[in-house]
Amino acid sequence: MNPIIKNILAVIAGLFIGSIVNMGIILMGGFVISLPEGIDPSNMESLKAGMHLFEPKHFVFPFLAHAFGTLTGSFTASRFGASYKFGLAMFVGCFFLLGGISNVFALPAPMWFSALDLSLGYIPMAYLGWKLGVKKKLE
Repeated sequence: MNPIIKNILAVIAGLFIGSIVNMGIILMGGFVISLPEGIDPSNMESLKAGMHLFEPKHFVFPFLAHAFGTLTGSFTASRFGASYKFGLAMFVGCFFLLGGISNVFALPAPMWFSALDLSLGYIPMAYLGWKLGVKKKLE
């Protein structure tokens, strides 16, 4: 297969798998830690209106979703890409970082969460995904 096509498919797969992991953790989090009464997590206006009711425990699963979604997406892109594996992983990480930045502007989350999420949830996880994705198999 042409290496350019393989790299494009690896990035698309990374974005797809990372998004699935992200949403899976977000959905699972609602079952583990209940949201405050009256908040509909599928409605952005409901989240905005009720964000002041969130406690620190309510931010655990969003952070984990962002971090593990980026990690698995970057891992996938670097593992299956033909070349420029670091660049592929960082592209996925930057893509998810842009999503995180848009969430900071869309939702009035506490500053400590926004800072933690943007500084640790994306680029460091993309780097770790790259490191794990290019690791040689033990034989």
